[in-house]
Amino acid sequence: MLTMLVVVLVVSGALLLGAAWGLFAPLGRKVEGFLIALAGGALVLSLVSELIEPAIEKSSLPVATGGIAAGALVFALVDYLIDEVWGSDSGGGLLAAITLDGIPENMALGVALIGAGPMQVAALAGSIFLSNLPEAAGGAKEMGEGGRSKGAVFGLWAATAALLSAAAIAGNLLLEGASPHLLAFIQCFAAGAVVASLATEVFPKAYEEDHHMAGIATALDLVMAFLLGEVGGG
Repeated sequence: MLTMLVVVLVVSGALLLGAAWGLFAPLGRKVEGFLIALAGGALVLSLVSELIEPAIEKSSLPVATGGIAAGALVFALVDYLIDEVWGSDSGGGLLAAITLDGIPENMALGVALIGAGPMQVAALAGSIFLSNLPEAAGGAKEMGEGGRSKGAVFGLWAATAALLSAAAIAGNLLLEGASPHLLAFIQCFAAGAVVASLATEVFPKAYEEDHHMAGIATALDLVMAFLLGEVGGG
């Protein structure tokens, strides 16, 4: 349980630090694009190595692909509702966009920590930290520019951090002993939502802000996440 709490602090702390950075420190367009691309690089590797591959090993390919498809479809539906129905700058819509892939991802994180060794835990937490920090910095900056007060934006990110922390704890405590097929589906649902968010939100935004460095930033953080995974695997 102590390990779970440490990981929760790391993951939620990255969101709060990133939000504070984006709101209170100068963040130019090119820096924002670079940071967003960094977030995408870490997620590319982590969703494959920490979610999809373990799910296939524990369950089956049909369960894994079904979870991926379901996660992507749900994200696409909510993303459509945010843009076309709720309005992209509404508080509820923004919260949905931030948490949609985060809730199943953090539930999957809690599941992955069941029986994991210290180095595996460190690698997994580090990978999520690498993605959460720049994602929160870019997202908070954009939200602040939309007319909301800095206090309101930071409060939204703090509430999101608390919600995602609760999801990780729930995944760890409530799903221990659950069917490996259910656990695999949850992990791959998270992966599918992340893939959809990368394709529709993360990489297009990074390219728009800094198209010259977006690819380099993505590759850089992918390498960093890979190195963390190697440390954890060792």
